[in-house]
Amino acid sequence: MKAIIVMFDTLNRHMLPPYGCDWVRAANFQRLSEKSVTFDTCYITSAPCMPARRDLHTGRPNFLHRSWGPLEPFDDSMPEMLGQQGVYTHLVSDHYHYWETGGATYHTKYTTWEMVRGQEGDPWIGQVKDPEIPDVVVDRSEPMWRQDWVNRQVIQEESQFPQTQVFDRGLAFIQANHQEDNWFLQIETFDPHEPFYAPQEYRDLYPEEYEGAHFDWPPYRPVQETPDEIDHVRREYAALLSLCDNSLGRVLDTMDELDLWNDTMLIVCTDHGFLLGEHDWWAKVVPPFFEEVAHTPLFIWDPRTKDAGTRRQSLVQTIDVAPTVLGFFGIAPSADMTGKDLQQTIAQDVPVREAGLFGIFGSHVTVTDGRYVYMRAPSSPDGQPLNNYTLMPTHMRYPFSVEELRDATLAPPFPFTKGCPLLKIPARGESNSYETGTRLYDLRNDPRQENRLQDSAVEKRMTQQLIRLLRENHAPAEQFERLGLVAQQD
Repeated sequence: MKAIIVMFDTLNRHMLPPYGCDWVRAANFQRLSEKSVTFDTCYITSAPCMPARRDLHTGRPNFLHRSWGPLEPFDDSMPEMLGQQGVYTHLVSDHYHYWETGGATYHTKYTTWEMVRGQEGDPWIGQVKDPEIPDVVVDRSEPMWRQDWVNRQVIQEESQFPQTQVFDRGLAFIQANHQEDNWFLQIETFDPHEPFYAPQEYRDLYPEEYEGAHFDWPPYRPVQETPDEIDHVRREYAALLSLCDNSLGRVLDTMDELDLWNDTMLIVCTDHGFLLGEHDWWAKVVPPFFEEVAHTPLFIWDPRTKDAGTRRQSLVQTIDVAPTVLGFFGIAPSADMTGKDLQQTIAQDVPVREAGLFGIFGSHVTVTDGRYVYMRAPSSPDGQPLNNYTLMPTHMRYPFSVEELRDATLAPPFPFTKGCPLLKIPARGESNSYETGTRLYDLRNDPRQENRLQDSAVEKRMTQQLIRLLRENHAPAEQFERLGLVAQQD
């Protein structure tokens, strides 16, 4: 048996033809939907990038206990578990966060791995002289912005784009190993994450009369731009998405050519979506996690059932990927995984949960049952009390500061830390709520989440689900306190 995960970053469900989009050129995603099971109710668990990947490895949520960071010493890693049972695992990625301080324990869980340089502000090309930067809608001064323009000087032709090279190498692995058995391949590209930089031929797919300044990298803040600028950046995103579609098509072609559909599982997924002006916001992280960010695409081909061209309504999440891949190879999930093996969901739409939690460390904790979305906000604007629980005290690009670590205490183990006590480090300034305010939405009657629902009975029921899931995931006691749930949890 063999398995392939194709993972995109920031892949918007509502921009894909299988989910109703009628203007984005993505024929291979439609083709994929016809060759696999399409999930209509898939949600993230933790966000953004590396928290989502910890979910994918461990099958349990990251965001309740810590912010962005590496795998912990006590974590059960799906690729590592596969390797321990004789399954060869390989990672090909241009997701440069894997090679930063706050992600450096993920790629080593694979038997072998390859890195492609050049995405976003990857500190790659060394150039002292400032690059030429055109007039831009959003003027940015951070080093990552400058570095991106340095990198773009050597990323001009489609063959030079990191995404193209990732899929080149992933397909080379398949060609070299397709006659072998017992392997797992993860082809992962940072695209269509911002900046939305794509070859000109893909931008030409979306003609426009825009004459404004350069704009392909939205800021993380409320929208201040004009309707023309919003429309332009959506087209830039669409162009990059069409490049992703082309890369996906190359995988499907290879599976056809080598007749891999008989024995190879294929999972196509993402970590989260992105706000392109919806709700008057750009990006993610700061506003509540609306549907555009939290409700994600998911496609799975399982050669055991050979079910294709069908859809599933059961609520599934990122944490289900690890148990599903392990189950495919006949390996039991660890006792600490709260995600579920989706084999029967793929085959017969058998539900695996009543409700699911999702969110980002320090902000709303959200629960959904697939119809209602209940965003429970912190009781105070600073999101306190809040602590990081970790044995790997690193942020995205640097370790925790000496000042942060001076306030650390030793906390007793959680049930999933295998007897290991943890550093308990106060998390100051990590609340991401732009406003305090609990929100309830009815997706059946308000799929765009334009009107908050006022229904005390529904809110009570969703609060009970929230409390139950916090308990099941061994949330720290202060999570109940910060969410105003102390009295209700008794």
